[in-house]
Amino acid sequence: MDIFQAISDPTRRAILTLIAIQALTPNALAENFDMTRQAVSKHIKVLLECELVKPEQSGREIYYHLNAKKMQEFDNWLAQFRQNWEIQFNQLDELLLTM
Repeated sequence: MDIFQAISDPTRRAILTLIAIQALTPNALAENFDMTRQAVSKHIKVLLECELVKPEQSGREIYYHLNAKKMQEFDNWLAQFRQNWEIQFNQLDELLLTM
């Protein structure tokens, strides 16, 4: 699965948002959703495969962290489009002002 498929799911986006704030265990993540821990674990597995999250063992628990480096790669890819959008929006603003 690629990064776009991974982030296309709203639950996985919510998981990324939660662990961007602080590292969480699968149990702690599951408490935020109306689904089983196993279902949450499947979502985590997809995020792991895409390297969007990284695990850290702490005693018997595994905490999942956001992989900021991978997110930066994605943001860099989006930046090329963002610049084009800004140019087009600015042109639209200018057109609307002349009307």
